[in-house]
Amino acid sequence: MLHPSYADLINAVNSDVEPGEQPVVQSRYSIVLATAKRARQLIAGEDPMVPASAGKKPLSIAVQELYEGKVKVVGDDSEEDEA
Repeated sequence: MLHPSYADLINAVNSDVEPGEQPVVQSRYSIVLATAKRARQLIAGEDPMVPASAGKKPLSIAVQELYEGKVKVVGDDSEEDEA
């Protein structure tokens, strides 16, 4: 089982959205794309933004970074990216 869950990840990513605005992430597919992109960045040599990431797989690190708000998913009007 994935920890945190998809629902928890979606809520964490959308936590900065103002009431009345459309959420940045609305589906599991969006979370998977953002997480996979960040994992590829980590594989390519970028430094992890979460402590104690030694020994963890890049996908696990990417999920943790999204959950903790260390990376940001931008909306559909521009490509999905982490800043």
